[in-house]
Amino acid sequence: MTSLKGGVGKTSVCLGLASAATQAGLRTLLVDMDPQADTTLAVGAWEAGSPTIAAVLRDPVRSLIDAAAVARPWGDRSIDVVTGSPESLAYDAPADPRTLTGLSRALQDHSDRWDLVLIDCPPSSGGLTRQGLAASHRALVVTEPGLFAVTAAARALETVDDVRRTLAPRLQPLGVVVNRARAHTSEHAYRISELQRIFGPLILSPTLPERTALQQAQGAGLPIHQWPGPAARELSEIFDTLLARARRSFTLQDTSY
Repeated sequence: MTSLKGGVGKTSVCLGLASAATQAGLRTLLVDMDPQADTTLAVGAWEAGSPTIAAVLRDPVRSLIDAAAVARPWGDRSIDVVTGSPESLAYDAPADPRTLTGLSRALQDHSDRWDLVLIDCPPSSGGLTRQGLAASHRALVVTEPGLFAVTAAARALETVDDVRRTLAPRLQPLGVVVNRARAHTSEHAYRISELQRIFGPLILSPTLPERTALQQAQGAGLPIHQWPGPAARELSEIFDTLLARARRSFTLQDTSY
């Protein structure tokens, strides 16, 4: 999960996909690469004494990932989380390729434990985002229908392509999710049309409408699939669709996964 502009709801989309995954019975790991650690906060994953993502990046080995992955109850389901930490900022500076692929090496051969790993990257193109992308098979760019977010989405896709060429040949863009859309407003309708014109089939459908249910569920520490009301059901169905799109991409393009 990546975006080069803060405030577009990248973490909310990550949590929505995690909600869809746990609801579908997938064994899911969340890796919080963002020093703000909003993903960690949303699922209540703080646990004194457990290694954080900073410890994993300092010594990226499988045994430390296993120790850092904290199992947390989330609604009536469970999810594993490698917690975020402000200390991870120390690993955001440019680094040599061996350092940038450390997380990828640590996450190898975990299919016996997790069906899906979601990595929430910070809103920048620095070392943390590049490490997260290098460890991923697919990159999902999150944007919103605004002028600056449109240009940030283009730069995010350029970063994905650069990481694919230099660090992770298996990495492919899954697409661009348009979040917080109010399609009935002329500005949002124009920007959505602009995004579709620029990025074509990379714009995933449907867009995510702006609904307070998402923030309400997060504030209550619950997955969106377990929040009541029609708005939550609408969002849940969209996240189910996005998750299905991701799973199909592995089936059709990466059968070795």
